[in-house]
Amino acid sequence: MRQITYYDPWKSLKQMRNDMADVFANSLLDPRSDQSSIVTSDWQPSVDIHEDKDAYVFTADVPGVDPKDIEVSMEDNVLTIKGGRHFEKSSEDQYARRERFEGVFYRRFSLPATVAADKISAKGKHGVLEIRVPKEDKIKARKIDVKVAE
Repeated sequence: MRQITYYDPWKSLKQMRNDMADVFANSLLDPRSDQSSIVTSDWQPSVDIHEDKDAYVFTADVPGVDPKDIEVSMEDNVLTIKGGRHFEKSSEDQYARRERFEGVFYRRFSLPATVAADKISAKGKHGVLEIRVPKEDKIKARKIDVKVAE
């Protein structure tokens, strides 16, 4: 016995709309996208973000990068990490395979307004960069008495 299949003329259009939404989901056109994942550099270090009661802690893998060559800045609640890694080359270098990236990197992370931007600290050791972004004490709500105007 044959089963009846109904034709939906809009099904293809709906599928195309969903496919296009997926394409733009991780782009600059979608304000909800993770801006730190947009490729703006030669390579990107992996970054872990941990939140404890006092701070946000960013741990980035930056092997072969001198801590003096890393710039950390904060503007408009966006933490920016920039730096670079370059290998010495000679005319005699001939690689059968090369997997380590070199060049500049650039990562950005949006943070809440409740961070103490003036107290950010960063340190690098053994190819790991740790950035500590302290949280500000929350402003406690207070009750305001309303007086009767005379």
